Amino acid sequence: MRTTRPLLASVLALASVVIVPSTAFAAPAPPSDPKASEHSSVISENSLRALADEAGIKIGVAVNADLLEQNGKYRNIVNTQYSSVTAENVMKWEALNPAPGVYDWAAAEALIANAEANGQVVRGHTLVWHNQLPTWLTTGDYSAEELRVILENHVRTVAGHFAGDIQQWDVVNEIFNDDAEGSFRETVWYQAYEELGLPGEQYVADVFRWAHEADPNALLFYNDYNLEFTGPKSNAAYAFVQELLADGVPIHGVGFQGHLDTQYGYPDLRNNLQRFADLGLEVALTEVDIRTYVAQKPNGTYTNTPVDPAEADQQVDWWAQTLEDCLAVEACNSYTVWGVSDANSWIPGWFTGQGAGLLYDMHNNPKPQYEALREVLRDAA
Repeated sequence: MRTTRPLLASVLALASVVIVPSTAFAAPAPPSDPKASEHSSVISENSLRALADEAGIKIGVAVNADLLEQNGKYRNIVNTQYSSVTAENVMKWEALNPAPGVYDWAAAEALIANAEANGQVVRGHTLVWHNQLPTWLTTGDYSAEELRVILENHVRTVAGHFAGDIQQWDVVNEIFNDDAEGSFRETVWYQAYEELGLPGEQYVADVFRWAHEADPNALLFYNDYNLEFTGPKSNAAYAFVQELLADGVPIHGVGFQGHLDTQYGYPDLRNNLQRFADLGLEVALTEVDIRTYVAQKPNGTYTNTPVDPAEADQQVDWWAQTLEDCLAVEACNSYTVWGVSDANSWIPGWFTGQGAGLLYDMHNNPKPQYEALREVLRDAA
């Protein structure tokens, strides 16, 4: 049976400097394209979230906090189509902790307030990652012991501040390299622990323990990309998670990001979800998008139209398959899309000539991928 943990009612604030958040977003705003039809602000029985509720799963989306506040159509899609939201950027270290001892909670708390007003749960993303760290940290001259103290303080402060508001935390993000050995990523934290004479990877266990102590009711996840494919990385991650469990580390789940590309073939996703679930863990698809090559304009810029119609069809099929794979594994209780529409996708900025990776088009109107997910959920319900 698909279950979720109850949320705490209280919030523990640990920061030394606090910036007051705004309230839930309610003011009207124009759609991204004035010619595009407005998206209904009503949750219909045919919405993704209503159908997902019938199927016993949370369906989520990564949210851009600025667009949530400023764009009415974007906000309506988030609030009516999804039962779970992930902070795309506003809970990352550089956003929350811009200066030593200074925490800016405003944007993250506004996102949480909007979620609470719309009956949604929140996935925290992410407590510890090697990217998007504040400049004061990456350029500071800190000893290994000081870095360990900074890490502990950050995890306890952030997890404690949001205690009761977060259903699932991506506690550590992308800790393995995607190489032939499935090697452990030697981050600043890994290096600091080694300087202290400790195993570099021990910081992960510590972070999970600190997060659990700060928020005992949140589900704590390790999150990474390309775990969907059986190979050195997913095998190394599997073995490491087993070690964490054997050592009594409070890890509750593994997040499979699900950033797929039609040129690489479909992964053996279901089997990998199941083998981690068989360890007694929850599993989730946390950042799903499916990209392909798109047509180029005469001026050298790119459209958001797939070059190959067959690959466009493949995208639709893969969206359906990823959700079916999640639904087929009892421990997979959450399926999150990484962004609302192609208009605000991260893909074109990272993969030149690729795009068309999300459920809504450049004008925030639904694509065939959206209907494919609805059909899967209807069948599951």
